[in-house]
Amino acid sequence: MPLPFAPLVGLMLGAALAWVAAPELNRQGGPLVTSRPFAVVMAFASLVWLPATGYFVAFHGDWAYLYLVPWRRVPSAVDLLFVLAGTFAVVVGFSGAVGSVRRRRFGPVLALMIVPSSVAIAALPFVGRRLAVSGTYAQFHGDFGTEPIGSSLLGKGVLLMGVALALGVAFTVRALSRMAADAKS
Repeated sequence: MPLPFAPLVGLMLGAALAWVAAPELNRQGGPLVTSRPFAVVMAFASLVWLPATGYFVAFHGDWAYLYLVPWRRVPSAVDLLFVLAGTFAVVVGFSGAVGSVRRRRFGPVLALMIVPSSVAIAALPFVGRRLAVSGTYAQFHGDFGTEPIGSSLLGKGVLLMGVALALGVAFTVRALSRMAADAKS
């Protein structure tokens, strides 16, 4: 996941997971950090979202930064900060939606899903060319040596991380849905 998109998609995912966990969150009225849904979302953020974001920074850094800066000149602490910010966005989206979920007001939750998604989708036409090629910062800006993402190692990484992310989301939704079903009965 390119770094500028990770927090936006993370916020949306966190809010969506809060929506799925609504019955369990309503049943358990204590502190959020002691709830089972919070533990599941933390596990998703740290075991699925963090590696999916971190992979691209570690192995395809120039692409992760959308060829805006030469990745080799970015201190690793900045890489870590951006990856952790994207990961933390999942938890922030979840935590931000919990209050509305507990009050059964899903409008703010829907807004927390739609606004970041809309920003990310609106940015796609401006970065589409950058997302579609694999290369280094110098290759991209020098217009030489890039290759289409589909025929590159980066493309295989995007596919693999996409599958891992889809499976992680499905497993997380399943776990939260089971909690929700238990809460209803």
